[in-house]
Amino acid sequence: MAENTTQRLARFLFEGSMLKRTWRTGYAFLGQGRESVAAHTFGVMLCAFVLGRRAGGVDMERLLTMCLVHDLPEARIGDANAVHKRYVVRQEEKAVADMVKSLPDGEYISALIEEFNGGETREAILARDADQLDMLISLKEHLDTGSPDAAIWIPYVRQRLRTREAHALADRILNEHWASWWMSELLGEDYWDKGP
Repeated sequence: MAENTTQRLARFLFEGSMLKRTWRTGYAFLGQGRESVAAHTFGVMLCAFVLGRRAGGVDMERLLTMCLVHDLPEARIGDANAVHKRYVVRQEEKAVADMVKSLPDGEYISALIEEFNGGETREAILARDADQLDMLISLKEHLDTGSPDAAIWIPYVRQRLRTREAHALADRILNEHWASWWMSELLGEDYWDKGP
């Protein structure tokens, strides 16, 4: 690998690493919580893995890679919540073009981000559903730990879901306590039948 290619890849990795320190801004309006864009990306990928396997007939590599790169432009333009988007013009296309310039596989990354934003292919629909499911999980965790305002946002997130698989998971997520995965092992399933 040529030195300038290796240098370009190293700089790209540093840029992507910025997402570990780039905070999602919607939590300020929720009143509690904090999450990095990178943590969100992990959650989206995990949701996409589950959705893609349940849906079948999906290019899993493309789906998961799309989820991995969908928020990379936020290393340059930051995260904007619904309020910010009413007042701030973000130049995501320019950020993507600058980010992938002279990057090996840059066109592939750019195409995946464009596909995600278009939301028309099977993989893009599932990726966007995974994006919403990760937010729904976060809202349910906040609701279960004492933030009643999280309930306000849940219907808006649910209405953005497009696939049968995502709707089924959303129903189950909302009917589970955020800690049930480990508390049921310690306290028994009948504890959850009685209600926490």
